Amino acid sequence: MAQPEANYGMDTVAIATARLPQTRAETGRNISVLTAQDIALLPARSIDELLRYIPGVEVQSRGGFGAQADVVIRGSTFGQVLFLIDGLRLNDPLTGHFNGYLPVALAEIERIEVLRGPAAAMYGPDAVGGVVHIITRAFSREVAPTRQGRVEGMGGSYGLLSAQAGGFLGQPDGWRVGGGLLVNRATGEPLNDTLRNDFDLRTASFSLGYQLTPRWQVVARTAYDLRTFNARYFYTRSPADQSREQTRQAWQQVRLSHQGNRGRTELDLGYKMSQDSFLFNPAFPANVHRMHYLNAQLHHTRRLAPGLSLGLGGQADRRAIRSSDRGNHEDLHLGAYAMAYWQPSPGLNLTGSLRGDWDENYGFELLPQISFSYAAGALTLRGASGRSIRAGDYTERFISTQLPFVSSGRNLGNPDLLAERAWSHELGLDWNLVPGLQVRTTVFLRQGNNLIDYVPTPATDILRNDNLDPTGTYFFTQNISQLQTRGLEAELRAQRYLGGHWRLDAHAGYTFLQSRNDEPVVSKYLANHAGHLLTGYAALSRGRLRLALNGLWKVRAADQAAAINAELSPAYSVWNLRGAYHLLGDRLGLLLQVANLFDVQYQDILGAQMPGRWWMGGLSWCWE
Repeated sequence: MAQPEANYGMDTVAIATARLPQTRAETGRNISVLTAQDIALLPARSIDELLRYIPGVEVQSRGGFGAQADVVIRGSTFGQVLFLIDGLRLNDPLTGHFNGYLPVALAEIERIEVLRGPAAAMYGPDAVGGVVHIITRAFSREVAPTRQGRVEGMGGSYGLLSAQAGGFLGQPDGWRVGGGLLVNRATGEPLNDTLRNDFDLRTASFSLGYQLTPRWQVVARTAYDLRTFNARYFYTRSPADQSREQTRQAWQQVRLSHQGNRGRTELDLGYKMSQDSFLFNPAFPANVHRMHYLNAQLHHTRRLAPGLSLGLGGQADRRAIRSSDRGNHEDLHLGAYAMAYWQPSPGLNLTGSLRGDWDENYGFELLPQISFSYAAGALTLRGASGRSIRAGDYTERFISTQLPFVSSGRNLGNPDLLAERAWSHELGLDWNLVPGLQVRTTVFLRQGNNLIDYVPTPATDILRNDNLDPTGTYFFTQNISQLQTRGLEAELRAQRYLGGHWRLDAHAGYTFLQSRNDEPVVSKYLANHAGHLLTGYAALSRGRLRLALNGLWKVRAADQAAAINAELSPAYSVWNLRGAYHLLGDRLGLLLQVANLFDVQYQDILGAQMPGRWWMGGLSWCWE
């Protein structure tokens, strides 16, 4: 059996998210890595299901199998997490609810890196709570001679069809070709006499690269993502909600890179075109939004001396929207940064970054960041501090502002929003107890100002209220002056042979979070995170048999909405199981998977009922 993350766990491989040639231990940051081998083993059928069980990450799902989910890191809001694919920003300009719509198939992914804490000095706005970085095989800097592929198909409860396929062909000095397909669709569980929790989710991606000369390389990707799903109570608590939603997304990306004797230069270009159609109720017309996002990025890394590296870069992106209820808008964003990594003595690592960032929404900002690590034997002490910023997205600023009439209880945008700003600090300790067994602990504090959230507000207190019910109350987007979030993260990772040819790969994490706001304001999302979160997964293998279990236990504030008969329980636990038996030299696999093993009835978002127990079974075929 392959050894999932054996190298990454021992901190011997450079972390792409760091931008400089550093291992995880050298960055001074708390970073988790999920490899392609992990992804193949775990009982997950989408990217957000994979993230759900990474320590320190809270995924607030609205539907199963990746229909839609908000990703929260260290108590952030869903808009305060930055998503990258091969180094390029992918956050949706319409709303942070769509940030998890990642147009890349699971079969193309080489690894997923999750950096907790701020990274605005490296990547710009939105990287407040952390960064989720997906690195694919085709865009990896080093490619060994490779020829591999995998096809997997499963059927199950409620008409489920879940299929994925992908392959990669690469030569170090020639072509590299990769691609993948992911399909999850089902009629879904009944919600009432007429509605079902149905979904139809499809992602396809294709990558092509070529080594032009020994120093020059070009890689390109095209990807498409189509989602149609029931969206009842995803965004509202109205009894009239019979929502359906369809999103389409196309992503094009190209990288030209040059490898010098002491440095590397990369030019990345990306273009995303997406469309969202949201139908609240068949009695009303759908809201239709079209988004365009163009991104250009230049990055140069240079090794100045042993133990001393420098990184320089710049970025420019333009966002645009054409919307039936938010209007037509465009924004320009520019940024330039410098970062340095210095190892003044063996075991001591210092990293500093400074970014100048300009945006049409908030003007010019300086975003500094510093981190350190010190390794002494089996112990590594690390710490980091940094500033981050995020401007309101088009939904937060303009939702419902172009409608002729907005009924009471609806979300309402605020064009006058200020940008969010935050300082974050952390201190951690890593301990390699014995080979293959590591403990990581981190304490952190984030102080945010002018944070954005939806606050219940009477129409008479809203400046632009010509299209409002004068007696109504709205969830009006406002800046809340201060919010302090503090917490603790603890992780245990084990990679052990247990005897009798059994191998165990396990990862468990516990996160404690506490947010405090001194203002007497009732907000919708800012403190909508778990207070206690225990996540983990374990994979056992022996010969042809593979068994994997992942799960979580969450404690959060209870809530209820009598109008829609919905209740958010103060705690729940959910577990998933996958078994595989391999034949024909590990080429053919017989698969059995159970999602929500104990059939727990739960919700992450009030009103959005998550699926109960789903059985599924099928076959896989792989080759190398």
